[in-house]
Amino acid sequence: MTTSGRGAAVVTGAAGGLGRALAAALHADGWRVLLTDVDADAVGAVAGPLGGWSRPLDVRDGAACAAVAAEAAGGPGGLGLWVNNAGILVTGPAWEQDAETRQRVIEVNALGAVNGTLAAVAVMREQGHGHVLNVVSLAGLIAAPGETVYAASKHALLAFSLGTLTDLRMAGIRGVHVSCLCPDGIWTPMLHDRLDDPGALASFTGSLLTPERVAARAVRLARRPRPVVSLPRWRGAQVRLLDAFPRLALALTPVVRAAGRAGQRRQARRVRTDASRPRL
Repeated sequence: MTTSGRGAAVVTGAAGGLGRALAAALHADGWRVLLTDVDADAVGAVAGPLGGWSRPLDVRDGAACAAVAAEAAGGPGGLGLWVNNAGILVTGPAWEQDAETRQRVIEVNALGAVNGTLAAVAVMREQGHGHVLNVVSLAGLIAAPGETVYAASKHALLAFSLGTLTDLRMAGIRGVHVSCLCPDGIWTPMLHDRLDDPGALASFTGSLLTPERVAARAVRLARRPRPVVSLPRWRGAQVRLLDAFPRLALALTPVVRAAGRAGQRRQARRVRTDASRPRL
């Protein structure tokens, strides 16, 4: 399919961080991108250089997701791609979080992506083509210590995504795809204030990714759908192995803690070095 024939791409949580990078990368690849975010002013400012197409969207509102999908489908090529990126991270033991916080994480990360997926799939089934790309995280592949509720929401999204893809195939629908992108920790505002947070250690156990690297992989995945892609690939294999042997994963908790703390210190040094460099 040519770039002009792809239709529109919707990106949720596009006002900053990974969402902003995703929207920019898709725009550069030739997509007509509809940027959405709960912050209408911020997403409007980001959308300006990318075609100026934006809408406020709280992904917890299923009817609002459906309205965005219908609008995106109204142009040439229909709705080609829906990227569920909106998400929030809360760290620490679940028993230290109040019920409202736990509910918000589950509603945004899991139910919000369910709403977006179903809104997109409803349109794409009628069209006969389309692709839903869900940003899951490595936390969807293993129970990340310190990020329990976040990981639970991402596990739910992974199961829903793969189950929906299977249901589409069982219904004989071959032209609609669902993909899951599971990146390692990404250096975005979601982690900027967590360099001393013991609950966020799991996000620093690997090599932090840039939003641009993840966005570039998402663009390739948009071109060639696959059910699950981890980034980097070796980290996906690593956490899947630990997930298959939970007793081993528990035994390695001190190693994970040490690796995460070392990663936080390493990133703090990078931040200090970058801040001290003269700006030309």
